[in-house]
Formats: sequence, structure tokens, C-alpha cells
Amino acid sequence: MGKRVLIVGGVAGGASVAARVRRLDASAEVIMFDRGPDVSFSNCSLPFHLSGIVPDSKHLVLMRPGQFKKSYDIEARVNSEVIRILREEKKVVVRHLLTDEEYEEPYDKLFLSPGANAIVPRSIEGVTSAHVFTVRNVVDIQRLNSYIVNNNVADAVVVGGGFIGVEVAENLRLAGKNTSLIEAQDQIMAPFDYDMAQLLHKEMMDQGVNLVLGDGVKKITAEQVELQSGRTVPAQVVVMAIGVSPETALAKEAGLEIGTTGAIKVDHNYLTSDPDIYAVGDAIEVYHKLTHQATRLALAGPAQRQARAAADHMYGIPHRNKGVIGSSVVQVFDLGAASTGLNEKTAQAAGIPYDFVYVIPADKVSLMPESNPLHFKLIYEYPTGRILGAQAIGKGNVDKRIDVMAALITMDATLEDLKELELCYAPLFGTAKDVVNYAALVGLNLLYGRFRQVPVTKVRELVETGAFIVDVREKNEFARGHLLNAVNIPLSELRQRLDEIPMDRPVYLHCRSGQRSYNAVMALQNNGYDNVLNISGSFLGICCYEYYQDQITGRDKIVTEYNLR
Repeated sequence: MGKRVLIVGGVAGGASVAARVRRLDASAEVIMFDRGPDVSFSNCSLPFHLSGIVPDSKHLVLMRPGQFKKSYDIEARVNSEVIRILREEKKVVVRHLLTDEEYEEPYDKLFLSPGANAIVPRSIEGVTSAHVFTVRNVVDIQRLNSYIVNNNVADAVVVGGGFIGVEVAENLRLAGKNTSLIEAQDQIMAPFDYDMAQLLHKEMMDQGVNLVLGDGVKKITAEQVELQSGRTVPAQVVVMAIGVSPETALAKEAGLEIGTTGAIKVDHNYLTSDPDIYAVGDAIEVYHKLTHQATRLALAGPAQRQARAAADHMYGIPHRNKGVIGSSVVQVFDLGAASTGLNEKTAQAAGIPYDFVYVIPADKVSLMPESNPLHFKLIYEYPTGRILGAQAIGKGNVDKRIDVMAALITMDATLEDLKELELCYAPLFGTAKDVVNYAALVGLNLLYGRFRQVPVTKVRELVETGAFIVDVREKNEFARGHLLNAVNIPLSELRQRLDEIPMDRPVYLHCRSGQRSYNAVMALQNNGYDNVLNISGSFLGICCYEYYQDQITGRDKIVTEYNLR
């Protein structure tokens, strides 16, 4: 007789365990339990039902219990909550939520994939009101969409600027709702550094989202949300998307070890502290390849890989656990935003010495239709040049570039490796020297001290203190918008106008994207100037960085006009 394998939870983790067990063992009895009505659904696609991109919520359900049984001989029991684990007896207690019937099921091996719960702070007055929702499963998105339609909702507030919050806000806006996004931190999308996040802030504002940063929710009433600052925002519906916490109640009650992050602790094979119980997905803590610390990572891709590895281990198939790096991508209206590995904040928190590159090359040959700037930030370890992380935002294929970087990080590659990486090229797809190759070359120049740079975050200070800034763009570009105190010396005139550039004080150079100003820096250095620095991100980066802050705070602009083309 085969193994009796019980699985708590479905979707990416639990359903993947079940399918892998069946592929490895035709004789195993496999039973999945899920407290909801759907055991297999596309949870990452949930927000897209609000805009009609996914027109029918039924399409979100990938496989129903009958299909599991017919196709894979897997029993999927929905509306069934595992309420207790009897470890000594190797049984679980199950409650059928529609009948309240309780019964026991024995197991040889038990897999936990309970996922995570939406964080809903009870300290917020009115948070339990009927017009306040979370988005975790198909039932949630159906209830939310029905409420919006049935009540002719015009004003919506989303609380939280992470993946779910941003996607819900975008889809509500696409559905024609007056949408506000409230985030208590000073930026949305924590995987991105502050300078890169400004691009996303601008895009959301340009698309009509009322973006409120650095302010938390104090009170929710029937028609508005009151913020900690005292400001009020109209709201007939509120979606709480502050974040998630691992579902560990069942594991804790069973006496399984909980890790330092508050999630279930597992070993490299995803075994818990009980040798007959595995755990995968959002409820566990994992090892971060770069920080060498325990972390949590609520992403579908890692959950599926964990599920396969755990099932394999049960059958003696070896698995090499290399840790996680946190690769992700999100659409924000017309922009794609992808990241992997560490950003500046996480590198600092981990105590890893680093430097970074911020470049804005074209995503394909500029002669081609729909060629656009691609903002790319590369984090590398100093002084080894080991690649630590990357962020890409633009209208082109940001996921392609970040996937390349994720592969290199996994293989402990350096800037030298990235420089020599041979990638596909055709004018419609990219450039002969791809964005990632270009970033590596800039990084190596910085690492080896061939030139110096100053980050875009320091430009306001330079302008306000009267620093000597040279804009090497052509005169017509300068006329369309420039830094207030910049001197326009086009690259084409630079060698004839060296006498206008001082040698006794720092000189900061920029162009549109950083390439021409880099050439200007090298030309000046070759003419005896040791006081020149390139402005990372150049004028495009400056405009993107300053735009949101200027719009919201009303502070004095440091540019004559924002030129973001």
C-alpha cells in the first residue's frame, strides 16, 4: 500500500506538492484540504478582474476538485479546514465549514501550505466595516467587485503600496474609479530604491491616481478615510493591502518550531521540526542567498520550487537549496518594473559594502518604433564587483534584463562576467551593447576608479549651493528644460571651450542619460582635469526624481521645465 500524503492548502505550494507526489508515486493516496471553495486559482491574477482584463472571475479558478480527481487521482476537499495536528498519532482533525462536521484523517507525511493572511490593523477605527475589503482569494475579489458594481462606487481607496496594493489601485483606475493609494512609508514598492520609485510615483500620478505617501490611516467612515495627518480622502470602498503575515496558527498549536521571522522554520529540504511534516510557501521562512539571513518571501515561483523539492525529498531525490534572491516584476500602467537581489537599503541593512550604477540607455535601437528609455540600476559589492542586485523600470522588456541579472546573481557572477555576457540582438529587440552590458562597463569604470560620479539624490543640494554644473546636451535640448544654474557647453563644443571650465573647484557634468556626459568627463580628465564628476542618471533621472516631490510638496523647482522625453 502506498504512502498516505495529506496537504493543508492548495494554490502554488499545496497543489504543486500534490501534482509532484502523483508524478513520482502512482500508489500514493493524496488528499488536499482547503478552507475556501477553490483549491487551485491564479491568485496573482486576482486584481485584474476589477478592470475586466480578466472578465469573468470563474476564469481565475484553474482546476476544480473533480478535475484533480479525474486527471491526477488527487482528492481535493474544499470548504475543509484542518484545525488541529495530532502529531503523536499522526492524524489531523478536519472541520467541514458548511456542515461543522469534524473528523480525523491519518497521514504518513503531512505538508503544510497554509499561505499568509492579510494584515488588517484593528487599531484603525472602522476597519471592520462592510465596505472594507482584503484581496486574498477568488471569493474576496468577487465580493469586492460585486460591492463596487452594486453600489455604483465612484471613490476608492487602497491602503498599502506593495504589489497587491499597486495592482488593485491600477485596475480600479482602469475601471474608471477615482482612486487614491495611501502608503505610510515615503515610497511605494519597497523592492525599489527611493530614486527609482519616483518613476512609479510619476506614472501613477500621470494616470490619475491620487498618491498619498508618508501618511497612515487613522479612521474609516462610510464616505471617507481620515489620515494621521488629519487629511481626509473620499472613499466609498476601501481595500486593505498593507501586507501579509504567515499563517502559523496550526503549526504553533502543534508545537512546530517557529523561526526568527515569525514564520515556520524549515531545513534545506523544507522539513519542519517534525520529521514527518513539511512546510512550503508563504508560511515559511527561507534562507537569503546574499544576506545569509532568514527571510520571508511571498512569491508563487519560489513556492512552486519549494513544493517540488519537498516532495522529492520524501522520495529520496536530492535537492540543492541555493537560497532566495527575491526576483519580481509588476506592471504600473504603461511601465514595467522589475527587480532582483538587494537594493541599497537592504545592502546597507545587511552591512554589505556596495556601490551602484544608474544608467538610462534605450531599450532598443532608437530608430525602431517604440524605442524608449530604460532606467536601470545595478548594485554591486565593493571591492569584489560581485553582482548584488538590479532594478529596471521602463516601457520595454524590463523582465528580460532582470531575469539575466537574477541568473548571474544565482551563479555568483561579477561585473567582469556581465561585461562579457553574449546576449541576443536585433534592432527591434535591443541594442548591440545591451542595457545590462552597458551597466557592467559603467560599473567597472567606477570600481577601477576611471571616473567618479555623484548620485541624482544629491543634485538639489548641488544646485542650491551654487555648484558648477555643466550640461553637455545640445542647445535646443538645453532650451527645453535645464537645471537652474547649469552652464550649457555641448559635447560638440567642449574641446573648444575648455577655458570656461574651472580646474580649482568640483565640476559636475550631465547630459540626457549619462552617456555624453561620461564622454565629456573622460575628455576633461585627459586634458588634465581631476575635479570632474558625472551625475548618475543625468537630466532624465533628475527630472524623474524631482517631479513627484515638487508636485506634492510645492517646493521650489530646480529645473526650468521637466523634460522627460
